[in-house]
This record gives sequence, structure tokens and C-alpha cells, in this order.
Amino acid sequence: MDLTVQDLACARGGLPVLEGVGFTLRPGRALMLRGPNGIGKTTLLRTLAGLQPALAGSVSAPPEAMAYAAHADGLKATLSVEENLRFWARIFGQTGIGQALDEFDLADLAHRPAQNLSAGQKRRLGLARLLVTRRLIWVLDEPTVSLDAASVALFGQAVARHLRAGGAALIATHIHLGFEAEELDLTPFRTRPRAMDRFDEAFA
Repeated sequence: MDLTVQDLACARGGLPVLEGVGFTLRPGRALMLRGPNGIGKTTLLRTLAGLQPALAGSVSAPPEAMAYAAHADGLKATLSVEENLRFWARIFGQTGIGQALDEFDLADLAHRPAQNLSAGQKRRLGLARLLVTRRLIWVLDEPTVSLDAASVALFGQAVARHLRAGGAALIATHIHLGFEAEELDLTPFRTRPRAMDRFDEAFA
């Protein structure tokens, strides 16, 4: 299932930040978003995930094909690791959580309340939710925040397995995750400032 983006424009805080964005992400492929801080990577990902409307253009992919993960881990503090995963599995109409526990090294923490996890463990649990969604297209905003090198490697391996199984991933990150990926630099799509019509006359 392809994710096709055509001539997309999006805004942050009501101000246009990107325009003319276009790409196709095919099954088995990963695409890394590049560009300086503040260029609009998060805004683009939120728009693609349907969390905010686009100003123009089109996104071709069923919403139910995407799983979005951003800076918030989306955890229930008083629920255990296992209970959190089962909660999210039910939300997405799924049941099994064993793969998520294993791939993110959470099995020994299964009965620990989320509120008692370290920042890195919470992040691993938040990312493990991707596996229980069974969605084909992962849309990820800086997914390795709070992860140490070993956990980054676990995450990279999980994404690589997802790609080999026919999934796809669109990721905003500044680091290399250990698998082959295409890159899209958003710099050429930055919205140009609009000239103010008849600006000088306001001071005539």
C-alpha cells in the first residue's frame, strides 16, 4: 500500500511553513525527513497523520493504514507495561502483545506500572505500541528521544523487520538507524515569505 503525497502545503499556528511537498512511499521502504530545526517536519507528519488539515494538495493512503508516534509516549501511568499494550491492542482491534514485549526488551518489565519506568523504558513502551497496531505505514517524529544506544539499535531492528514484512516508515530523525532508507530534504519546500502589498505606502 503506497503513501502518495502531491503538492501538499501545511501550516503551523496558522502560518504556512511548507508548500509543494510531494513523494511516494512504497511498501518495504523507509523515507527519512531531513532539514533544519523548525522547518516543519513535525507539522508535515501531523498533517499526514490526519491530526491537522492541509492547506492544499492531497494525501493518498487510507487513514487506517497509518500509525503515528510522536514525542508523547501515550501511556496510562497506573497501568502495567502489559496492560498498556493490551489497551492499545484493543483500540486497534488486535490481541497479541508478545512480539512487542520481545522486540523492545520489555518482557521482564511486563508487570511494572508505567509510572515506575525510566524515561528510556517509557519510550520503548511507547514505540512498542506500533507493533500492536498492525498498521502498515509508521509515521514517526523523532522516535529515538530518551533512548540509549542499545535501545536505538532495538528500535532500528524493529523498523527493519517491519520493512521486510512489507510495511513502510516515514521518519523525522537526525540519526542513522542502521537500515537502508531514502531521504527527503524539506528545505526546497519551505514557504517563501509573501511580500506585503503596498507596504511602503503605509508610511507615506
